[in-house]
Amino acid sequence: QVQLVESGGGLVQAGGSLRLSCALSGRSFGSYVMGWFRQAPGKEREFVASINWDTGNTVYADSVKGRFTISKDNARNTVYLRLNSLNPEDTAVYYCAADDITTIESYDYWGQGTQVTVSS
Repeated sequence: QVQLVESGGGLVQAGGSLRLSCALSGRSFGSYVMGWFRQAPGKEREFVASINWDTGNTVYADSVKGRFTISKDNARNTVYLRLNSLNPEDTAVYYCAADDITTIESYDYWGQGTQVTVSS
């Protein structure tokens, strides 16, 4: 029903910046919360940030507060994640996800993921 397509991953030097994009298609997203997650090799998937499509309210994990910024462009049906002051610990596959808050499940739709690698 909802399709998410991610882009923007790549290889970045420590201290550098990157912007990830998540393009979504479907019906109205007024009842959706959009989230970014990441998973490093051998580690559990962890929450990074989220934004309410209707209100713009944002939530950040403590590990990225002050460095990462989540935003949205309603006209383009796109969610962004700006990664600043990157360090090697940020290396992971980053996933975009959509939570339809009218359903019981926390996040209903997921993208394929995009690799972010930070070199020292």
